[in-house]
Amino acid sequence: MKIEELRSLHQARPFQPFAIHMADGRMFPIPHGEFLAYDQDGGMLVALRNDHTFSILDLDLITELELLAANGKSKGRGKRR
Repeated sequence: MKIEELRSLHQARPFQPFAIHMADGRMFPIPHGEFLAYDQDGGMLVALRNDHTFSILDLDLITELELLAANGKSKGRGKRR
């Protein structure tokens, strides 16, 4: 995964919710742009959750970016970037 692909989805206007899928099977929904932060180079990503916890993600372990419906629900795993 390249930071440019992630940045493109994150900075899209209007924002469309998406999910980050990791190599270990975990998924991190990003329902709003404020739920994701990263440094300039994309070396460190922080995904926030609704329960006020967060995970630090490795860009190299992201396998898929999935577009979600406006309500944050999965549209299916067919939207790959």
